[in-house]
Amino acid sequence: MRCLLTSILLILFFPFLTGQSAMPEVLLKNSINEQIKYINEKTLIYEYYRAIREDMFQKLMTNFSDTLSARNATINNLNRTVAEAMRQIDTLKGDLEATKASLETAITTKNSIMLIGKEVNKSAYNSIMWLTVIILAGGLVILFLTFKRSLVITRNTEKELKDLKDEFLSYKKTAREAREKMSMDHFNELKKLRGG
Repeated sequence: MRCLLTSILLILFFPFLTGQSAMPEVLLKNSINEQIKYINEKTLIYEYYRAIREDMFQKLMTNFSDTLSARNATINNLNRTVAEAMRQIDTLKGDLEATKASLETAITTKNSIMLIGKEVNKSAYNSIMWLTVIILAGGLVILFLTFKRSLVITRNTEKELKDLKDEFLSYKKTAREAREKMSMDHFNELKKLRGG
């Protein structure tokens, strides 16, 4: 038993007795996980205690601290990047809202026309204009038909007037001739009565 205890103590303290050897390459160059694996494999356990060289422990702690500092710096950089991205997103959202408002205004302006000082939708404007054109065209057709009817009536009236004038002239001529004849007959009768 004494021999066993001596062997264990020699194994545990052998590095201290022989002087400390150089720092293992794993603790200088490899990742934290590989360093922990190395320490786990190369250190001894005695009565639930792990024996590790002080310089290796300090190096491992320094490596942990450096890794944590680097990770914290990375996290801080990522947090700053995320905060900047969120600010940009907020700015872009504001720009998007302004663009949407401008687009709605442009669409409203594009789809409307100023008519008598009021903004009117283009479809309503087209309806009003076509209705106005149809009413004006209908009025024009009615005026044309009225004019044509009046022209026909005027021509007929002129023809009837001309016929009536011709008939009147004919009657006048006939009446004059009849009166002249009657005057002549009367004159002849008077001549007969007086002379003869």
